[in-house]
Amino acid sequence: MVSESAAGASEMPERALPARVEAVVIGVSAGAVHALGELLPDLPAETPFPVIVVCHLPPGQPSLLASLFSRRCALRVLEPADKEPVAPGIWFAPPDYHLLVEQTGVFSLSLDEPVNHSRPSIDVLFESAADAWGDRLLAIVLTGANDDGSLGARAVRAAGGHVIVQDPLTAEVASMPLFAIERAQPHWIAPLAQIAEALKRAALAPPPQEAEP
Repeated sequence: MVSESAAGASEMPERALPARVEAVVIGVSAGAVHALGELLPDLPAETPFPVIVVCHLPPGQPSLLASLFSRRCALRVLEPADKEPVAPGIWFAPPDYHLLVEQTGVFSLSLDEPVNHSRPSIDVLFESAADAWGDRLLAIVLTGANDDGSLGARAVRAAGGHVIVQDPLTAEVASMPLFAIERAQPHWIAPLAQIAEALKRAALAPPPQEAEP
């Protein structure tokens, strides 16, 4: 197990966010409702990018997350269908399917074997999103009880994207943040309130100006 001495929140560094955020992916497990409740409701309706969430869910049971957060968020909240185009909004992976993003800009649902004992798997989403968005992707790892998300976060970094991890000392369950810190060397470790502010800042940022020809 990773030592908690690896943790330590700080003020947001200048390079914590990509210069241009085109998508956000979030991985969360135990403690999800509280953690997501701190992040998602503050996102403005005009948020220009998709926010795609994998939360570990028991197989064979419907997820209530989309219904719960649709009542609390200004953004539309959905579960994607296979081959549905990716668009701004909050998207929750449906239970018992891996959720991927194809480079053609559509979602893909997979019944492949569980990864890290999980389907949906955070690593699966993060790795496909890294391929799709590269340095325009922001990945966030929140509270959870295993190491899912740590290798996916490392793939995001390798593709040029940015990684933020919840401060393990503030997480309901610290395992996922600790493993992500160890394996992915995130750009920033922060409590939920500061991550929420960073997300809101990204959502309200003006589009980057195109360089003069």
